[in-house]
This record gives sequence, C-alpha cells and structure tokens, in this order.
Amino acid sequence: MSAALEKYCGSVFWNASYLQRPDPDLPLCVERTVLVWLPLAFLWLCAPWHFSSFCKKSAKAPASRLYICKQIVSGLLLLTAIAELALTLGEDHGPSSDSSAQKHPAVLYTNPILFAVSWIVVMLCQESMRRRVKSVDSGSLFLFWLLQVLCAVFQFQTLLREALGQDEVSDVPRFCLFYISYGLQLIALVLSAIADVSPEVKRLSQKNPEAKATFLSRITFDWFNSMVFKGYKKPLVQEDMWDLNEKDSTHVICEEFEDIMAEELKKARSALQKKQNKRKTTDDRQNGLAKGVSQDVLVMEETGKKKDKKKAKKDSESEYPQSWLIPTITKSFKGVLLKSAFFKLIQDLLAFASPQLLKLMISFTKDKTSYAWTGYMYAVLLLLVAVFQSVILQQYFNQCFVLGMKVRTAIMAAVYKKALVVSNDSRKESTAGEIVNLMSADAQRFNDVTNFIHLLWSCPLQIALSIAFLWIELGPSVLAGLLVMVLMVPINGWLATKSRGFQVQNMKFKDSRMKIVNDILNGIKILKYYAWESSFESQVQEIREKELKVMRKYVYLSSVSIFIFSCAPAIVSLATFAVFVAVDSDNVLDAGKAFTSISLFNILRFPLAMLPQLISSIVQTNVSKKRLEKFLSGSDVDTTVIKHDDSNSAAVSINDGTFTWERDTEPVLKDVSLDVHPGRLVAVVGAVGSGKTSLISSLLGELHCLKGHININGSMAYVPQQAWIQNATLRDNILFGSKLDEERYLSAVDACALGPDLDLLPGRDQTEIGEKGINLSGGQKQRVSLARAVYSSADIYLLDDPLSAVDSHVGKHLFERVIGPKGLLKNKTRILVTHGISFLPYVDEIVVLVNGVVSEVGSYNALRASKGAFYEFLEIYGKEENNKADAKKAAQERAYEEIDTLPEVLEPQADGSPEDIVSSTLKRENSMRSSQRHSRQNGSVRVRKNSSVRSKKDSGDKKGQRLIEKEAMETGRVKFSVYLQYLRSMGWCYVSLSFIFYFIQNVAVIGQNLWLSEWTNDAEKYINETYPNHIRDLRIGVFGGLGLAQGFLVFLGTILLADGSISASRTLHTNLLSNILRVPMVFFDTTPSGRVVNRFAKDIFTVDEMIPMSFRSWILCLLGVLGTLFVICLATPIFTAVVVPMAVVYYFVQRFYVATSRQLRRLDSVSRSPIYSHFGETVSGISVIRAYGHEQRFLKRNEDTIDQNLKSVYPWIISNRWLAMRLESLGNLVVFFSALFAVISRDSLNSGLVGLSISYALNVTQTLNWLVRMTSELETNIVAVERVNEYTEIKNEAPWVTSNRPPDDWPSTGNIRFENYKVRYRPELELILHGITCDIKSTEKIGIVGRTGAGKSSLTNCLFRIIEASEGQIIIDGVDISTLGLHDLRSRLTIIPQDPVLFSGTLRMNLDPFQKFSDEEIWNVLELAHLKDYVRGLPSGLEHEVSEGGENLSLGQRQLLCLARALLRKSRILILDEATAAVDLETDDLIQTTIRREFSHCTVLTIAHRLNTILDSSRVMVLDSGKIVEFDSPSELLNKRGHFYAMAKDAGIRSEEHTYSSL
Repeated sequence: MSAALEKYCGSVFWNASYLQRPDPDLPLCVERTVLVWLPLAFLWLCAPWHFSSFCKKSAKAPASRLYICKQIVSGLLLLTAIAELALTLGEDHGPSSDSSAQKHPAVLYTNPILFAVSWIVVMLCQESMRRRVKSVDSGSLFLFWLLQVLCAVFQFQTLLREALGQDEVSDVPRFCLFYISYGLQLIALVLSAIADVSPEVKRLSQKNPEAKATFLSRITFDWFNSMVFKGYKKPLVQEDMWDLNEKDSTHVICEEFEDIMAEELKKARSALQKKQNKRKTTDDRQNGLAKGVSQDVLVMEETGKKKDKKKAKKDSESEYPQSWLIPTITKSFKGVLLKSAFFKLIQDLLAFASPQLLKLMISFTKDKTSYAWTGYMYAVLLLLVAVFQSVILQQYFNQCFVLGMKVRTAIMAAVYKKALVVSNDSRKESTAGEIVNLMSADAQRFNDVTNFIHLLWSCPLQIALSIAFLWIELGPSVLAGLLVMVLMVPINGWLATKSRGFQVQNMKFKDSRMKIVNDILNGIKILKYYAWESSFESQVQEIREKELKVMRKYVYLSSVSIFIFSCAPAIVSLATFAVFVAVDSDNVLDAGKAFTSISLFNILRFPLAMLPQLISSIVQTNVSKKRLEKFLSGSDVDTTVIKHDDSNSAAVSINDGTFTWERDTEPVLKDVSLDVHPGRLVAVVGAVGSGKTSLISSLLGELHCLKGHININGSMAYVPQQAWIQNATLRDNILFGSKLDEERYLSAVDACALGPDLDLLPGRDQTEIGEKGINLSGGQKQRVSLARAVYSSADIYLLDDPLSAVDSHVGKHLFERVIGPKGLLKNKTRILVTHGISFLPYVDEIVVLVNGVVSEVGSYNALRASKGAFYEFLEIYGKEENNKADAKKAAQERAYEEIDTLPEVLEPQADGSPEDIVSSTLKRENSMRSSQRHSRQNGSVRVRKNSSVRSKKDSGDKKGQRLIEKEAMETGRVKFSVYLQYLRSMGWCYVSLSFIFYFIQNVAVIGQNLWLSEWTNDAEKYINETYPNHIRDLRIGVFGGLGLAQGFLVFLGTILLADGSISASRTLHTNLLSNILRVPMVFFDTTPSGRVVNRFAKDIFTVDEMIPMSFRSWILCLLGVLGTLFVICLATPIFTAVVVPMAVVYYFVQRFYVATSRQLRRLDSVSRSPIYSHFGETVSGISVIRAYGHEQRFLKRNEDTIDQNLKSVYPWIISNRWLAMRLESLGNLVVFFSALFAVISRDSLNSGLVGLSISYALNVTQTLNWLVRMTSELETNIVAVERVNEYTEIKNEAPWVTSNRPPDDWPSTGNIRFENYKVRYRPELELILHGITCDIKSTEKIGIVGRTGAGKSSLTNCLFRIIEASEGQIIIDGVDISTLGLHDLRSRLTIIPQDPVLFSGTLRMNLDPFQKFSDEEIWNVLELAHLKDYVRGLPSGLEHEVSEGGENLSLGQRQLLCLARALLRKSRILILDEATAAVDLETDDLIQTTIRREFSHCTVLTIAHRLNTILDSSRVMVLDSGKIVEFDSPSELLNKRGHFYAMAKDAGIRSEEHTYSSL
C-alpha cells in the first residue's frame, strides 16, 4: 500500500523521523493524498442529499448577491484547478517539454481533476440550496469548507517553510496557484457561514428569528440571543414570544399522530377481539365477564372471594385495546428519534476520548524527554474533543426535549379530540377532573420520559465501553468493582419498587385531598353560612397528614438510595484498586492508571445512576400509558343512530326506539314512536323522572339505541336545562362562532329579553362572562343560552325546560316572543320540555311521557277530554299553577326580577370539575339505578354583585368588562425573603446541620482524591523495589474509610433535609388552607376556582417534591464546583489567574439566563391554565357543542390554546441549550487551561497532581452546567412558595370566635333590629343598603320583595356578615352582631339557600359534619323532610356516598336535604332564599308546608321571587335601591296601592283574592 502511494506521489509517503524533532511536519505525500481526499470524500457523501432537491418541482428563491458571490468564488476555484491541470499537462507534454525528462507523478494529474469535479459539485450544491426556499445556508457545505481549509493548512506551512528554508520558491506557478486557491477557499468558508435570506425567509424571521439562523448560529443557539437580552432588560410577556416553526405547531404534530393512531388502534382492537374470542372458547364460565366492566363489577359484588376479585380486576383491565400508544408515538416521531439517537451515539463514543487523552497527558508529564509540542497538541486535542462533544450533546438534548414537547402536545390534542366524541359508557369511567388529569399529569409524564428515552440503550453501551477500557487499564481486577456495581442494581431495584408503592399511595391521598378542596371551593358560601369551615379543614388536614406520612417513608427510602449512590464510586474504585494491588506485588498503581480509571468510573457513574431512575419513571409512565389507552380507545358516540333521510316528510321522527344511557342498564325510553312535522311546536310533559330529558338526549344522539331508529331532517339547536355559558364575552356566547349579522343578533337579544341586562352590564355585550357564567344570574344564563339557539337559526329546536329557571313573567315573554305560535321561531320545528301548564294550550301537540313510555300524543283539548295520564298531570299541577297562571297576566316593567346584573349577592359559582347533563345523569343512574330527575348540579343560579359594576360605569371606564382579572404573575427575580421563608418553615436547625454534613462530605471527597494522588506517586518512589505491604494496606484503608465516610455524611445530610422539607410542606399547606377558609367571600367571586385549585395541586406538589430535590442538588453542585476549583488551583496555582475572569463571565451568563428562563417558566404555567379551563368548559358543554355541530371549531380553539403555551415552552427548551453551550464552552476552557498550565509547568509538577487536576477539570463542565440548571430550577420552583404565600397573605374576614361569646341559648326569642344599617361591597364603591332601620319581632314571618338590585340578598348576607357594615348595626336579641365571632353568629342562624349545594362524602356528613347529633335526631329530620323512605331504601342508608356536587341525587332531593340541614340546626331565626332553580312543584310544595309547620316558633325571613308564596306573611318588606320603601302586612300594602300593589298587579294578584286566601 505504502509503495503504491509513494509511486503515485513521487515521494516518500510516511517517515516517523518527521515527527521526532522539536518542529514536526508531515511528508508532502500525506498532505497531497490523505488530506486532500478527506474533505472531498465528505463533500461527495453529502452531495446526493443536495441533489435530491433537483428531483422535486419547487419554486426557486431569486438569486441573491451572496449566491452570486459564492458561485463566482467556486468558478474561480474551478479555474485554478483547470490551470493546475493545464500546467502539468504543458510541462509534461507541451511543445517546450523535454521528452527525456522524468514525467510528473500521477498525483499532479488526479488532484486538479478531483478538485475541478468537486468545485462543479459545490456549484450544483449551492444551486440546490436556492430550491430549498426556507434554507438560509448549508451546514454540510460549511463543514466541507472548514475541513478543506484545515487540511490544506499543512500544505500551506510546508510550502512556506520550504520557501523560507531555501530562500527561493522552487515551483513558482504551483506555489502561486495553491495560495490563490487557499485564499479563495477561505473566502468561500466565510461566505458559507453567512445567511442567504430570501424574501420569504425574511418575512418569517420577523416573527421567528430561528428562520434565518445559519448553521453556526443553530449549533451554538446564537439566534436566541435577542430573546435572552430582552428577557434580561425587562420581564418577558406573552407578546414577546416568537411564532412557532410550522413543524412544531399543534396542528402539524397532531395530523400525523392521529393518522398513525387510527391504524395502530385498529390493529390493537382486532388483537383484543381475537384474545376475547379465544377466552370465550376456553372458559364458558366467564361469559358474563366478556360483556364489559360493569359486569365485572357485578361479579365482584356477588362473590366476596379474593380470587374472583383479582380475576375480575384483571379482566376489566384487559377489556380495552392495549400496547398501541408507544408504537404510535414511535412511528409518528421516528425522524426526531433517529436523529437524536445518532447524536447520542456519537456523544457516547466521544466521552471515552477524554480519559485516553488524559492518560497520554499524564505520561507526557512523567516523560521529561518528550517534546513540548506533544503536550500542547494533547491540550488542544482535549479542547477540540470537548467542544465537539458539547455541540453534539446540546443537539441531542435539543432534539429530545423538542420530542418530549411534541409527544405531550400530541397526547393533549388527542385526549381533547376524544373527549368531544366519547360515548356515555366511556364518559362514565372518568370524571371531568380525571380527563383533565390525563391532559395535564399523564401527558407531562410522557414528556418527561421521552426526554431521556435514549438512555435505555445508551446506558448499557456506556457501561460496556467503560468496562472494556477499564479492563485495558487494570485487567481482571475490574471485575471486583463491577461486582460491587452489579450487587447494587437489585438493591436499587428493590428500593425503586418500594418507592413506587409509596408514590401510588401518595397519589391516592392527593386525589382525595383535592376532591375535598374542590368541594370546599364549590360550596364555600354554604360553609360560611353554616360555619362549617373547621370541620372541612380538619378533614383535609387529616388526609394531608397521611400524605405526609407516606411522603416521609418515601423520602427516607430515597435517602438510602442516595447513600448507596454516593458510596458507589468510592466503594467501586476501592474494590478495584485494592484487588489490583493485592493480586500481584508487581502491580503498582501509577497516576496514569489511577486517574484514567477514575475518569472512566465517573463516566460509568452516570448510566448506573440513571438506569434505575429511568426504569422507575418508565414504570410510572406505564400507569399513564394504561390510563391514556383506556380513555383513547373507549367507544365513541354512535353517529349512525341518527339518520338524515330527506325522503321522510317529518322533521323529527323516532321509530319504535328503545334507549338507554349505558349499554347494560335498564332502558330509560321504551318503544317510543314519534313524528314531529316541520314548523310545529310540540310540548313534552310528564312527572319528574318520566324520561323527558332522556328523550331530548336521544334526539341529540347521546343515548344508546337498543332498537329502532331516529331520523332528523335539518340542522339542530339545543337549549339544555342548565345553561352552558362559556368564559367569553356575552356577544361571543350568543354568536357561538357564527358571523355577526347585526339585525338578526339584535332581534335575538331583544326577543330573549336581554336588552335591559345589557344596559346593566359594564361593557354591554362585550362584557366578559366569568367561568360557568359566574356573573350572570340563573335566568340570564338561560336567556343567553336561548338567544344562542335563536341566533343559530337552525331548523329544529330542542328546548329542555328553558323556562323553569326564569321568573314567570319573563317565561311568558320568552314564550310569546320566541317559542310560541307568534314568536321568532314560529316557522321552525320546536320540541319543548316544560313544567309550565299555562303554555300548553298554545302548543300544536303534546307528548305525555310516563316512566319512559309515550302514553299519549295529541292537542291540549283532545288530551284533556280523553281523561288519561295528561288529565291527571293537569289535576296534580293545575292547582299549584293557578296562582302562577294569574301571575303570568302582565309582565311589564315589574322588575325584570331575574333580569339581573347588578347581581346581588356575592355568590361563588360551583367551580371545580364541571359536568354536563349526561355525565350527571349517568352517575346518578350508576349510583342508584333508579330514574330520578336528570339535572346537573351547577353551582349557583343566583344573582351576584359584580362589585365593580356601578362605580366603573360611573367613571365611564369600560374596564369593568373584565370580571376576572388576569392571574397575577410575579416578575423579575424571586425575592430573597421567599427563600428565607422556605428555610424558616424547614427549621434552621435542619438546614444548618444538613449543610454542615454536606460540607464535610465534600472535604472527604477532596481528601480521598489527594490521598489517591499521593498513592500514585508511590509508583515513582518504589520504582525498582518491592512495594511494602504495610504502606499498601494503609493506602487502601484510608482510601476506603474516606469513601464510606462520604456515604454516611450524605445520608445524614439528606435525612435531615428530608425532615426539614416535610415540616416546610406541612407548614405551608396548613397556612394556605386555613387562610383560604378565612378569606372574605368577595375573593372567591373574582378568582376562578381553577386558580385556587392550582395552588393546592401544582404548587403544593412542587413544594412537596420538587423543591427539596432541587435544593439538595443545588447544595451538592455548589460544593462540587468549589471543590473542583480548589483542587485545580492547588495543583497549578497559576490557574487562579483564569478563575476570576471566568467567574465573571459565568456570573453574567447565568444572570442573563436565569432572568429569561424564569420568566419563560412563569409564562408556561400561566399559559397552561387556559388549556385546562377550555378543556373543562368543553367537557361540561359537550352536548351543546355536539348538538350545534361545532366540534371542529372547538378543536381549532384547543390547538390555538396549546400553541400559545408552546410559544413559551419552546423558547424555554432553547434557553437551556443556549446556556449549556455557553457554560460548556467555559468548562472546556477550564479543561484546556488546566492542561495547558500542566504542560507549561510540567517540570515542577508530579504526575499525580496533573492527573488529579485534569480529571477534576473534565468533570467541572457537567457540574457547572448542573449548578446553573439547579439555581434556575430552584428559583423556578421556589416560585411555588411565592404563589402559596400570596394566598396566605390575603386579608381575612373577622375572627371566627372572639372573647365576646353569646349565651348558649342565644338567640332565644329571635328579635332582629336594624339600626341605620349601611353597607357597601368594598370601601371604594357606593352603598348598596342606604340606612336600613326596622324592627322584626320574635316569630314574625317576613317576606322581602323588591326589584333587581334592590338589595334583598344583600340584606341576608349582612345578617351572616358575609358583607360587613360600613355604618349602623344589626342587633339580635339585644346583642350587636358585629361584636361576635363569625362562627358564634353564623352557627346560631339558619339559611336555606337558593341552590342546594352538597359535598362529596356521606349523607350524614352533609347533614352533620361535626357529628353533634345522634342517628335518631337525623332520622327524625329526614322524616320531616320527606326523605326518610328514600334514605332507608339506599343500601348504605345514612352512609350513602354523595358524589361530587351531589350529582347522584335529583335536584328535588338535594333541596329537601338542605331543608333537613335547617331542621337539624333548630335555630330561632331562619332565612329562606327562595329557589329559582328548576324545582318541580311537588318538591316546592313539600318544602313550603314543612317550613310553615316546623318553623312556626321561629322568625322567618323569606326572599321572595314569587309573590304568592309570601301572601300569608305577617309583614312584607319592600326594598328599592337599598332602602325600605314599604313595610307592613300584605293586606295593608295592597290597600295602600303603592309599590307592592304595583308588583302584585303585574303578577296578576288581586287584593280580594288575597283577602279571601288569608281568611
């Protein structure tokens, strides 16, 4: 080979003597062959990729100046190559050539030809770049030019040396051509590093600078600088975020993911089918199980045996397609996966180059005869390897984190899409909260695991390579160290399994704690009214204690594994070195062996530490995988149930349909046949639970069709029984995604009686409506919901009892103007479920349902005459309705009582996980399997005072449009006081002791390494004599002792820190909880519950788990960095000169980064909330969205919301890489300088110290990186403490108990006296009650009436001191209530609120949370509340579990339970806020009679929404604008012909009627 090359070159190819001199050089032949072929080979390898763009038809970018310059330079290079070839040809074969002379060697022919072809290839490559419109430069061309210039440097200096040595140039033409071409290559290199920005890219780069980033800028992340500088100057906000790259946007990610998911699911389903068929044949006994989960549950109930239970559980787990999610992810993102795997492989291999170079470096310092240039070469090589490694590593991390982000995005979008189409069966499996969890927690888990997924193969590879290299160093004695490592794996495995068990337990406690917290927030108003906060506080605290107990076990277990990890390196190296020196007395440990081995052991540490962690996180992700697979593979709503066959003349027809809510339950509608012709108004009536709502749901396609079919012609609009309102402006709620048609919009608003409301809203129809319509009253919500339907101008309207939530006169208005024969919808097909008998005469047809069967269909008169079920229905409800029918006579301006927006009471909305009617019905059916009223508990249909309304309106400031303020986001550096607060709550004793232990441990590490360095110097001392045994034993003993000491110190430090962090967790949670329960009501009105829940969930989780970890790592990193610098300075004192400037640079890089990164993290968490809010909103309004067919619009909105979040996640990922690149460069310089100084001062250094300082320096890069990462992570995480603190410092309401305690029997008589009582919501707002003065005697029954905003509800809130007086006082039985503690006051009064709020827990807990009463007393009140029989019939009686928000009870039953609560309290004063919600007349009647009978000895204040309920009061108080305008008996007031008379007249109540009724 060598001879052939020498012939080819015409000179010697290789001669070692070239290098064995102080000024080394390479032979000319090597420079002309190997160094020419290398870069050209690289170019030729990359060329096909470039040429591929010629095959695609794509637009070309216009030729830019830069492009022209590049082509000119390449053209000139081509000319130089041709010139050189011509020169050689001329010299050999030209007219002046000497035929006898020796011809030029072949190399002078081939090289110019090679170059000429290559320059043509380069020109073609540059042309191909124009066809890639979005590329600005080519990385491969840049690398080619760089290689070319570097390789030509050798020839450059050889020619120059030769010329200088001989004082003349032997071959002038070639000499000139080479230097001309070299100059041109340098120019080409510079040009290839400049971005060639096309107009298209320029446009893109304005919104995203990454678009015009060059190759160099991309590998150093330099394009990110502008964001970092901006973030350093001022806190970043969402508007500063750049647009996403198209390939990173949610839409693009999901498209591919969903296609692949559909394929994989199909395969998994067929596999499941085969498995089930197989199981059926093998075991007939399991026939029942094959039907699905619910059967399993039944089997479990029937057989108490453990075996069966296990089996059933296993079956239920395998009842859905499995193992398809991971293949889907892998196939969707295979590109990124392969790219990152390639980077990881290169990086792993490079990692082993440094220890080898270190070994060479040590042998160089030992061998004083070697030339200085070798030392410098090693130092430069160390630097180059390190730089290359940094670049590759950061690219790998970047790819992995982007992959994690994409996986999370894909899963979130898939879950959202699934939630839009999921069937009731699957819906029943998971509550809204759980589905939100799939989106947040489980998707995040996948994100975290994918970041490090390549370690699965990379760790074993690193371990194998390390062992191979160690074997070369130390021979078989490596096996001793290896054995120690292998022994640690099962121990760690066992620890991981145990900790997983603890984590699962912990999650359970977390879930149950969050459930109660959710309940508390949903029912906070009731808790305050009843003074029940302390009971719920202790319930939460009890669970929290259990949670902390498990956490402590978990942390102690982790301390053991940390102990093992910190001992591991010491024990491993001890075992290896001890065996090495003990096996053979000739084996001497020298510096080269020791420090190379230690470097290799350090590399080995990482995979060994990571593997168990990775495996445990994969195990955790596996749980998430199962949950996601179960949800995503659930059945979809069956869209085939509803047909759209135009040949059918009916608008809606059901043909012999039998429907059920879930597959295996009793049908709720049986054999229904119904035809509704276009343009008709059909009323559906029936008793509670007869299946009216189910009928509507079946038309929406929400029910399972067991037989029959439905045909619908035309588009649908749906008004649910409980209005679903989005968190958007009022106008957006009505338009619901349609374009604005001013005329149609105004007529819809007007017909739905929303005009007067708009006048009251601060921003008219641009007012933002809070979560779940929080700032609208029940009636307003219902009217907005109706207006949405009207505006949609569909063909068919399904109206599920929309008139029950509004007052009678408003109901009449809506019927006349919208629904009825003369309304806006008169030509549309309308199906109206109603309880209102007075509307029935005006409808075209009436459908009567009895127990899920259509019993009669016909017109009002026909049905009345037939004396069937309809006649009975009229008989029952007709009497009740009599007064009401009169009341509907005239609805003039009497108060638009409910058209209310100076909403009155500060009323919290039932937040938390909203469910729509389907879910609630399902749950209820599930719980009791009996059909009761289908309705959803929806916090409040109560009027509320948006405190800012009036004042803002006066000032003409339209800002009042926003009800909910944007979440406060701290900006800038986290205050030091926050850290102090956290440390304080940990306890100074714990903190200082653990720090001391960690510090001593670090000293032990340095001690151990210095001892090793001394040990290696023995090799030189005892160079030609036997190594004394006693010295050997001493060396091994001390080395091992120091190693064990490290482990124990870390263990102690960690245990102390763990105890401290648990005490901090306890303190912070307790403070947060007790403060949230003590804040005034106004806080809950202006804060979405999601925000408060976030504090209890995410922030407390961070305090519990993240902060202790980052705090510990931060201390260890800080000490590690200081230790490293100390050791290097000790070895080469000159290094201190470099430390200072590097520390300054480091400080600035870190400050720049932390400012930006912290703000990006904050933006990430703030932009994450809307994803979950929007999702929660969607889940609760799913039926409405499906009915209107707006799924696509909501999917798009979800994609936009996720994109907004990604806009801050992506820069955050890049900011980490930006930092790492800069820090690694610093670390690489530390390595370089420590090596350089070792070369400079090699005469004064022993090899042990050189080895020590360089092996430390090699480690510093990682530690520096970690230190900044941990500083930033700690700062990011400590924000949680800041956020929790924010809520612990909110001003509290008055104390619960004061020194002034009322007598035990207070109030004994129940006299109430108001004295010049004035109140305002907040100090800066106007009064809402203007000096109320009145006296209410014992046992009086007072009715309180008044128009909207008159202050009725405010009056009751004042009695409970929900709002405090600004002047005047209320005196009850001689005690001024403002002097009492709130609990003393509130526990002695009773209120039956408008909306029945129940808490999840037992029925008993809902009635008597403090367990003051005996069972007997509770049964008595249940009897009085007409619930005894029902509760008796429940399998667990009083212990019956009430589900979230009381969903498994009907609305009527919930109202009766609230009545039972009041009866149980036996107080002398009862406030009754009349329910405007859809309580049917029966329940209403029961409640009224019970109250009259049981509370006859009490003072009763009734806030009336229907006048006829208070006509038998002792006196009626008429309020207007916060003043009492009339206060007398009803008969007196009617005779007076004042305000009350006018109201009564509006409601159609005549005085003679009243006189008659009071006789």
